[in-house]
Amino acid sequence: MLDDIANGPVMTGKSSDGRKRERISLYQPEQEGLIFPEIPEFETFEEERAYRKQHLVAACRAFDQHGFDYGFAGHLTVRDPERPELYWTNPMCVHFSQVKVSNLILADHKGRVVEGDYAINRAGFVLHAAVHEEYPEVMAMCHAHTTYGTAWCATGRPLDMISQDAAAFYNSHAVIGASAGAVAVEEESGLSVAKQIGRNRGILHQNHGLLTASQHSIDDAAFWFIALERACHQQLMVEATGIKPQLLSDETAKYSREHVGSDYIGWLHFQTIYNHIAQTQPDMFD
Repeated sequence: MLDDIANGPVMTGKSSDGRKRERISLYQPEQEGLIFPEIPEFETFEEERAYRKQHLVAACRAFDQHGFDYGFAGHLTVRDPERPELYWTNPMCVHFSQVKVSNLILADHKGRVVEGDYAINRAGFVLHAAVHEEYPEVMAMCHAHTTYGTAWCATGRPLDMISQDAAAFYNSHAVIGASAGAVAVEEESGLSVAKQIGRNRGILHQNHGLLTASQHSIDDAAFWFIALERACHQQLMVEATGIKPQLLSDETAKYSREHVGSDYIGWLHFQTIYNHIAQTQPDMFD
């Protein structure tokens, strides 16, 4: 199941400005005055919208850096903070590396572009709109046609708990066989997948590929997509050896998921990626 940001032990501490705050992760420093990412608070919808759009763009560019491009395939979405029935997404037939704030599009759950110049990806609309509509709590989703994720999805098997990294998906990923291998351009297909996604962090859509969903942020959804692809790669490498791996115990896997696999940790991991892209690719803000 998806973990909310308060998952794990509750700790208290102080922020850099001296105010007491609740610590939600062991990774948050107890020592005062240190530079450390903080989840932002917004005074206006405009501020939050700008933040979400910038981080959506960074997620697209991170997908480029990881080689997740495949023609026009691949779509990332995040809800608008003021009008949650609408969502921002990357434009059709624009390479992940060329997505920027100015060419994002805003769409409704019927696939109509409300704001923006580009067309919408039909498959993206069908899958993401169906999930967003079925689960109002889901804020963001990611999907791309990746090499290792697609290969592992062909097995129709869930991931084995072979590492701390894989444990981030312990009891929080599922194999979906509905519409397996079919191009999801019909609304019925999207609904059949959406109804089974539920509250899982990661989805292995059989004969198709990976999807991630987050109630927290596009940052969280994007990082765990990268992590899910990596977990599939590692699983395939282990399988190729023919050696049966040692698996984590349920207790260990659960502990790892709670402490290094929460939504907050997904967001925190992505800040490293975001800061690097923002500094090295300033045209993302155009």
